[in-house]
Amino acid sequence: MPVRKAIVQAAVGLHARPAAVFVRAVTDTGLPVTISKDGKPGVDARSLLEVMTEDFSCGCEVELAVAADAISGRHSLVEAEDALESLRRLLESAQSR
Repeated sequence: MPVRKAIVQAAVGLHARPAAVFVRAVTDTGLPVTISKDGKPGVDARSLLEVMTEDFSCGCEVELAVAADAISGRHSLVEAEDALESLRRLLESAQSR
């Protein structure tokens, strides 16, 4: 299962605009990405409501993952790794602020 860790840099965390930008980017990957923190089960990163209700605050470390069974004919492991890296960079950049 491809996984990336990231530090949320948006001053308000993943709420309102930063959450919407992130969810849109996840949806654009076409992959079922989950986001989690503190070892808790991940939530669907394509769902604005789920992302916003999880208290992903500024400075918290999150884990982004794509389930291994999602990597099949449509998506390769390399595509999943590239997508997670792009999402990691988004969370750690000024674009998510």
